[in-house]
Amino acid sequence: MGRHLDVPATSVAPADAEAHFSFLGGFAGLDSPATATITRELLGWDPTGPSLIEDLEQDWYYRQAT
Repeated sequence: MGRHLDVPATSVAPADAEAHFSFLGGFAGLDSPATATITRELLGWDPTGPSLIEDLEQDWYYRQAT
């Protein structure tokens, strides 16, 4: 996202997250895996299409509004 928006972006080590993000640092470092297993089972959903990273590489997220 930073590259597409010409905004500098850097990695922050987990040990430095609290100092960098203040009280949100604890959330930035949480290991909170998400799964769509229940949604898939309940709705018979089988997603197709690009991954999140592949989708974010497309330019429609970064075009200027006309």
